[in-house]
Amino acid sequence: MEKKELVCICCPLGCGLTAVIEDNGEVRISGNTCSRGGEYGKKEMTAPTRIVTTTVRIKGGTLPALSVKTKDGVPKDKITECISCLQEVETEAPVCVGDVIVEDIAGTGVSVVATKSIERYEEL
Repeated sequence: MEKKELVCICCPLGCGLTAVIEDNGEVRISGNTCSRGGEYGKKEMTAPTRIVTTTVRIKGGTLPALSVKTKDGVPKDKITECISCLQEVETEAPVCVGDVIVEDIAGTGVSVVATKSIERYEEL
């Protein structure tokens, strides 16, 4: 049996969860006040994911870097690989919020999207 104390991040309540994986593989969650907390606890115990946020280089933009994030959570064990892939990325201005910068980052099936719009730099 494995037991963990978690804090749910699905809503502002921040319920304290107790998550237990029984020897037979069954996952039990207690302490949640809604079903989302139960789902979060099970996922955190069996296949935890995180949103990755960082920046990538942008060519011809009014700023030197573009803020980006994964559209969905990626497996925790793939975060370092995702960051390494993004260090090699350079996109070109203009870019709008929500534009896909990388599809299927590190084989996760998750896209990386722009979180800021950056216009093209035009010299006078």
